[in-house]
Amino acid sequence: MEELQGVPWGIITPIFIIQFILLVVALIDLAKIHQTNGPKWVWVLVIIFISIFGPITYFIAGRKQA
Repeated sequence: MEELQGVPWGIITPIFIIQFILLVVALIDLAKIHQTNGPKWVWVLVIIFISIFGPITYFIAGRKQA
């Protein structure tokens, strides 16, 4: 527990919050959208496992524009 006391939580906490919000918004958008560029299950994996860049990649490249 002493190792966690040296972590700059004031800097890391907003990054975690932004990452969580992006993840939730991207997953909700993916559930609502009918067509994507590629299979939806791949985008779920990208959004969940590629931390902050996965949701951003989904919004840039994953959504199929009608």
